[in-house]
Amino acid sequence: MLEFVNVSKSFWTGKQRKVILDRASFRVELGKSLGILAPNGTGKTTIINMMAGLEKPDEGTITRGCRVSFPLGFMGGVVNKHTAKENARYIARLYGLDPDYVEAFCRWLCGLKEYFDMPVGTYSSGMRARFTFSLLLALDFDIYLIDEGMPATTDVEFNRKAGGILRERLEKTTVIIVSHQPQTLEKFVRSAAVLKNGKIHMFDTLEEAKELYDYQSQG
Repeated sequence: MLEFVNVSKSFWTGKQRKVILDRASFRVELGKSLGILAPNGTGKTTIINMMAGLEKPDEGTITRGCRVSFPLGFMGGVVNKHTAKENARYIARLYGLDPDYVEAFCRWLCGLKEYFDMPVGTYSSGMRARFTFSLLLALDFDIYLIDEGMPATTDVEFNRKAGGILRERLEKTTVIIVSHQPQTLEKFVRSAAVLKNGKIHMFDTLEEAKELYDYQSQG
């Protein structure tokens, strides 16, 4: 499970303090995927990063009782001066996996051909997205984190292969996805929450969450 207990997070914008979470508490059990609805600019990426351990809360505790992924599309663990091959093998060792397998899986899925042996810093944004998505799917997690603001890829063949693998993976694992669009969540989850005034309001169904979210948007 993944649990937030009385978690607070805020930033100073230079003019005022922007509150992301205000003593928020919620829990995500394995097998119960969750969508979080939040308007743009309210801190969706920050919340996902805190779940992954990439950012720390100002107050409160975050407990990860399982293997939680880095956010889909996250580039922080990838070194630009190294090739995709070198990055894949290095990250495989970090997670205690077979470097040969992770390298081969990523090389097959991202379809970068000779660019796989070139520095990641030379890649286009689409190529980088394909590599990091492949890397995420090569690793084994209990909870997968998806931020709607992740880099996109327009490569049709890659989207077909990666999308199929992700759907299979999510049948056996748990996903947490943040988005400002209810339609995005429909593809992944049945239950959802709404971020409102620094609090996470949990609902059993996506429809219930949409009612509060729509009302909030109109207000």
